[in-house]
Amino acid sequence: MASATGGGTLLAVSRLSVDVIPGADAHDVDIEIDEAAIERLLEVTPADVEAADELTFARNVFVPLTTACRYTCTYCTYYDPPGEASLLSLEEVREICRTGAQAGCTEALFTFGDDPNDRYTAVHDQLSEWGYGSIHEYLRAASEIALEEGLLPHSNPGDQTREQMATVADVNASMGVMLETTADVRAHAGPRSKSPGQRLATIRTAGELGVPFTTGILVGIGEDWRDRAESLLAIRELHERYGHIQEVIVQPVVENERWSGGSPDLATMRRATAMARAALPNEVSVQSPPNLAPVEDLLDCGVDDLGGVSPVTDDHINPEHAWPAVDRLEELADEAGVPLSERLPVYDRYLEAGWCPDRIETAIEANDDAGRRFRAVLEEAER
Repeated sequence: MASATGGGTLLAVSRLSVDVIPGADAHDVDIEIDEAAIERLLEVTPADVEAADELTFARNVFVPLTTACRYTCTYCTYYDPPGEASLLSLEEVREICRTGAQAGCTEALFTFGDDPNDRYTAVHDQLSEWGYGSIHEYLRAASEIALEEGLLPHSNPGDQTREQMATVADVNASMGVMLETTADVRAHAGPRSKSPGQRLATIRTAGELGVPFTTGILVGIGEDWRDRAESLLAIRELHERYGHIQEVIVQPVVENERWSGGSPDLATMRRATAMARAALPNEVSVQSPPNLAPVEDLLDCGVDDLGGVSPVTDDHINPEHAWPAVDRLEELADEAGVPLSERLPVYDRYLEAGWCPDRIETAIEANDDAGRRFRAVLEEAER
């Protein structure tokens, strides 16, 4: 997939000095970022990068498997407190996936609260009643249903141990978790706060297991420009070790019933997006979510992917922000003078390099409606 220029030559991350990341020691994360690389990235402006020569998107269906979450981030409306959290039945999962496949989707996006802790007794009791010892065992069953119904799973279960990720990796085309930031921000504060070190450990685990991966930064939750630069360079370093990062999302925090701290302005989003393009290798896509960000004003900052867009389900993480229709994405691409193509949840280069599990390769190569739909997307992207 083509990408904007600038990432491969502008910056070089070396191991000359260490910038301490909260939680890194506890999770044995040994990322070291050169101070000079941070300073160079802080000087980047939109004028320093080029617009991409194509745009891509994935057609997906959102499957909100559970709204239970161990964290209580102050900007998030997705999680529900104990006693109120939902857990989809496998029958509901199948119905959603079947509807998505009938609408031409290729991806089942399993949205998730981070692995629920012991406070969610009702969720754990329900899992046990259904015969599952953990939420990851249940996610595996749901992913298998998605495959049966003609979709490629892409799961985002939050922080994961190696054992947890290995439980589901072989039935997923790709996976992801938002790094958000390497900073210790008040939006994550409290007795159940997110640890940047643990987030980075999850991204590292995906690399060790050979899982094509999506991550990103969340802009406007209390981090500063240095934090943004450090976050992007940390992602870059992990990709340079393992080669597994497909795309990095540059996502603004948005106002909602739990967050009244404001959203970043256009100038901030333009600069942050350009920094991402400059920081990352050329093969790593920079994604801008079209229902949350002013994409039309960011395309010249190096955006080359518009993420997953669903024709049949809401963005369950940001339900107040509806997905644009594919027609609107085509208009954006036309206005920018670049082609728009659909992609699968696993990027072509990982398919060609043999990264995909046997279950995913079999689904793509199958002589059925789903396999033909997957291959049609691949063939169209090659034209």
